[in-house]
Amino acid sequence: MLELYLGGARSGKSRLAEQRVRAANMQRIYVATATPGDAEMAARINHHQQQRQADDWRTVEAPEDLSAAILQHAAADKAILVDCLTLWLSNWLAKEDDDSWQQVRGRFLHTLQTAPGHIVLVSNEVGQGIVPLGALTRRFVDEAGRLHQDIAAIADRVVFVTAGLEQILKNRA
Repeated sequence: MLELYLGGARSGKSRLAEQRVRAANMQRIYVATATPGDAEMAARINHHQQQRQADDWRTVEAPEDLSAAILQHAAADKAILVDCLTLWLSNWLAKEDDDSWQQVRGRFLHTLQTAPGHIVLVSNEVGQGIVPLGALTRRFVDEAGRLHQDIAAIADRVVFVTAGLEQILKNRA
């Protein structure tokens, strides 16, 4: 089963996705994509790691090779939570290597279609605001939008979260 949770910053999407994974009653794997670019982010990462340890999650750090992390840990009796796709996208776009990104993106979409088990993806919806200034930020919004559309097309369930409330956009499960 493949699920996509979308929402704005602090919308509650991660909390609801975590609840969904807990409810699956499977071994829980948390695939984190954040990198500690500054002291505040490092503190956030540390805080989240401590929370997950207390809640019996196995954490895998995968800021770049998300497909390999999923393939390594996916199994019929496991639920994988990936948080978050927009941080992963940022990590790749910072490389300014479009050819590599397109290959990684294609491999990731293939992985999502073939990996066993329950996979829940969390991502920030960034396409509802004004058109951003600057080529890199416009590219980020474009790539995030395309990635979300492609994942939503293959996902069994797609949820949009606002103010901690789920709006089910798609439910084939």
